[in-house]
Amino acid sequence: MPGRNGIETLKRVTDINPNIAVIILSMYPEDQYAIRLLKSGASGYLTKECAPDQLVSAIHKVTRGRKYVSPALAEILAENLSGHRDHPAHEDLSNREYQIFCMLAAGRRVSEIADELCLSVKTVSTHRTRILGKMHMTKNAELTYYAIKNNLVG
Repeated sequence: MPGRNGIETLKRVTDINPNIAVIILSMYPEDQYAIRLLKSGASGYLTKECAPDQLVSAIHKVTRGRKYVSPALAEILAENLSGHRDHPAHEDLSNREYQIFCMLAAGRRVSEIADELCLSVKTVSTHRTRILGKMHMTKNAELTYYAIKNNLVG
């Protein structure tokens, strides 16, 4: 989806119709985005490599008002609940912080981000400061390295 990410699109769709069930079909691995999108209101998350019968199962489940998670995602969620999983630093970011983090990591300037998101440069700079603090980093190059290492930017 050029120009938009899944979280923005999900918010837009659920703002229009809060009762709609949305299944996210993404090229990104579940361990990177699924939990964030489920917390943001998605009813299910599948990767584009999923089997067709898995997609059909997900559709049937969400049309009955339930949430769909794959067995692999269920395991990730169970590990998170049990506290036995060290979660990546980017999972502590809010959705807006995560969005700005990805843009910074991709090499975008603060002023470009501000223009694209209709925010002030000061607001984006404040988000940048919080992101760096939460991730225990000091410069954008560290964000870029982290994002590449964790397959968060292309």
